[in-house]
Amino acid sequence: MCTACACGTESAQAEVIAEVTAEASAAGGTAGKVGKVYSVSGMTCGHCVSSVSGEIGKVGGVTGVVVDLPTGAVTVSGAGFTDEEIHAAVEQAGYQPAGRS
Repeated sequence: MCTACACGTESAQAEVIAEVTAEASAAGGTAGKVGKVYSVSGMTCGHCVSSVSGEIGKVGGVTGVVVDLPTGAVTVSGAGFTDEEIHAAVEQAGYQPAGRS
């Protein structure tokens, strides 16, 4: 069960990843390419994935976000964004970038 929202879902991850990838591709993004990888702690379900992906997707220059829920790896593609902007977006979503306290 999701500790952040108590939604009880665990299976929505693949659906959210597909949605984000499709949106980025439709917008001419580079979701299929390798981007910069960040580690995020505290994500436990599809709602968590959606929250983190949504906030990171608002950062200027981001064209794709793919979250691997089991590992907490978040791959961000695009150009013109900073690590600080991504970390701030993760925190805005209610999660913790790895290495930050």
